[in-house]
Amino acid sequence: MTTVVLLCFYIGHYIDTHQKQLGILKALGYARFRIAKHFWVFGLPVFAGTAFGYACAHALMPKLYEIQNKDGYLPNIVVSFHPGLLSALIFMPSLFFALLAVAYSFRKLKVPALRLIRGESVRKHVPAKKDTDRTFLQELEKSNVRQRKSLIFFITFAVFCFAAMTQMSFSMEELSSRMMGIMTMTIGIILAVVTLFIAVTSVVKANRQTITMMKVFGYQAGECSRAVLNGYRPWAYLGFALGTVYQYMLLKIMVLVVFKDVEGIPEYKFDVPVFFLSMIFFLILYETIMFAYAQKMKKTSIKEIMTD
Repeated sequence: MTTVVLLCFYIGHYIDTHQKQLGILKALGYARFRIAKHFWVFGLPVFAGTAFGYACAHALMPKLYEIQNKDGYLPNIVVSFHPGLLSALIFMPSLFFALLAVAYSFRKLKVPALRLIRGESVRKHVPAKKDTDRTFLQELEKSNVRQRKSLIFFITFAVFCFAAMTQMSFSMEELSSRMMGIMTMTIGIILAVVTLFIAVTSVVKANRQTITMMKVFGYQAGECSRAVLNGYRPWAYLGFALGTVYQYMLLKIMVLVVFKDVEGIPEYKFDVPVFFLSMIFFLILYETIMFAYAQKMKKTSIKEIMTD
């Protein structure tokens, strides 16, 4: 589901940033399906990711079984090659996402060629709210969040993954093994950083012209970055809270329900020190990424925007 949402978001973002080129193709007589069918290439990253994951898992399995079976609870498992798994975990997902990319882009391209050439947004227009007492910077911050609601999901989801996986990983050594804990934390951090990178990059790119014009009118770089990025900070904190609750409930259910008849399973309790450690790590990581993008905004020049 994460991959489906990410793929649809990225295709929509690609179409938004290449409207004029796509509009020219439609104006030249290219049918919508003729354009959309080339979007199958978005299935290639899925193929690369599944193939890499399959290879890593196949190489890691002997060591994983050895560690998991150190007390002799599991039967000896011989690692062998299964063509069915190769097809189910690599080729079928790649084909599915390639077809999904074509179908979704076909739907997104249902826009008149003239509208695309003019560079009008493919996304639905969000009507402006009535005048309020907010300052320009406050209104810009609210407007960014209203017009890019999909990014709320990505930022919230990124931090959700980080909070859930990092806190869960510390419990894996006691409930399972150290290797399972390392795997859980690695997955969580990679997923969180990549998702957050995609979301924040999209926000910054969409506001390049706004940031440059604000700098022309005398706004400081810090004011620009706060107006563009601050609106998503509360959603990041919400994601951390949801991830914390999720991992606690999941492990509690696993211990009390799934493994209730298994001997030797320790009682699971909420780990307060781990919670604060994860929160501090999250704050450092999140604020470092925001700071890096704020510095990137400082380097955006008027000449660069005018030549786009």
